[in-house]
Amino acid sequence: MSAVAEPSEVTPPAIQVLICLHPTFDMIDFSGPLDVLFHARHDPKVPGGEAFKITWASATEYTSSAQGAVIRRQIDYEDAQADIEDYDVLVVLGGPVDGPMDELIKADEEPIPLIRAFAELQQKDPSKERTILSICTGSLFLAKAGVLQGLAATTHPDFFTRLELLCQQAASTGDLAQTDVMEERYVVNNARFDLGDDEDENPFIFRKRPDGRRKSNARKGSNAWREGRRRASMVRRASMRLGGLRLITSGGVTAGIDATLYLVAAMVSHEAAIECARILQYEWRKGVTVDGIDV
Repeated sequence: MSAVAEPSEVTPPAIQVLICLHPTFDMIDFSGPLDVLFHARHDPKVPGGEAFKITWASATEYTSSAQGAVIRRQIDYEDAQADIEDYDVLVVLGGPVDGPMDELIKADEEPIPLIRAFAELQQKDPSKERTILSICTGSLFLAKAGVLQGLAATTHPDFFTRLELLCQQAASTGDLAQTDVMEERYVVNNARFDLGDDEDENPFIFRKRPDGRRKSNARKGSNAWREGRRRASMVRRASMRLGGLRLITSGGVTAGIDATLYLVAAMVSHEAAIECARILQYEWRKGVTVDGIDV
């Protein structure tokens, strides 16, 4: 008779991730986060145990990146909308703003409706931990969807003004709440925190900034996938914007890799994120957290 595993030995279920493709998406915006999530493990010392299961959606069967690489979709947006409750993380890619991406924003087409639906789902059911992660100019889709109101965000430095204008437009038709556009590698809203006893050993707190700008109030990401429901106050989460939806926006291109490493640290463990960075031979440059639930 085989031994029954103790609860602590049971591998947590894979975190379901949906990546939103669109014409002329940036290839690194797709491949960078994809590779990080692919290598993430619940326990880096144990073979198998993949932390994330990744699916990508597109409006067409084949989607060309800005660089000319063609990706075949796994599902279409109709199926993504129908199965939206199955996903824990929504990843929104950026790309060149002029051309097809600009047309999608003006026409309010996918992935914008999917972003709204995912955010609305969290507001209706804040008991589940959900995350939206935008890469580079993907934050422009979030701005158009109206999910950045009253929060902080970043994007590629060349498009700070465009992001601010889209957020202002969303605010004028919403509750007038403005968006704080920040110059950071990535910006996290509605994080789950594990403050710890020694802030000097906390990997998400930064006391010195070479440019002399304000000190970050970032905190250490907890293993929220397993502990978030126990630690977070449901009442507090429900009262926060977007029902406590974790919302992460990143700066240009490789900043999306940094933001994805944060996501791994927050939802799996800091050790898992460090191991992903080691495998990729990548130096993780951290961003900031502007608000959190466990405070």
